[in-house]
Amino acid sequence: MILTLVGMPGCGKSTARRQPARHLDVEFVGADTEVEDELGGPIRPWFEAHGEAAFRDVEARVIDGLTQRDGIVLATGGGAVLRPENRDALHGRTHVFYLRSTPEDLHRRLRHDTHRPLLQVGDPLRRLRELYRERDPLYRRTAHYVVETPRPSVPALLNMVLMQAELAGLVDPSKVPSPIGGAAGDRRH
Repeated sequence: MILTLVGMPGCGKSTARRQPARHLDVEFVGADTEVEDELGGPIRPWFEAHGEAAFRDVEARVIDGLTQRDGIVLATGGGAVLRPENRDALHGRTHVFYLRSTPEDLHRRLRHDTHRPLLQVGDPLRRLRELYRERDPLYRRTAHYVVETPRPSVPALLNMVLMQAELAGLVDPSKVPSPIGGAAGDRRH
């Protein structure tokens, strides 16, 4: 089983990070980290030197390989869904959770970020709105589940993802934390 987290930059994939994997006792894999391993260094300078199309080629090869593994929680880069082959591999081979946030929520979280190449522009909010218009339908098409993440905290995000996975029959209920303020037995009623 592979659980995959997709969404816009700043949606909570990094916030969630290893928490679902830890609770499920599986390995966490970040697609961007795997891409950096293949590139031999950080994404940003490589992206700037070679362009987005070349970066997306490498990303597609990495995602193809990762989606053929088993027993992982996979977090993709924000643009992974741009390529049809990535959408097909993710949707067909994994259980995809779209961590959805509005462009305004994302802007609040990312306004001081200097590491995301696509957001190093004069008007980052405008750019986030453009990316959202382009990518939201692709995330929705790729995802099996949509989890709203307006202001994610690690415990809240972990609960939302794991409880959805439990309701779908993907994980053992004993691996899912009790909801905040409720008893474990209250979830299914």
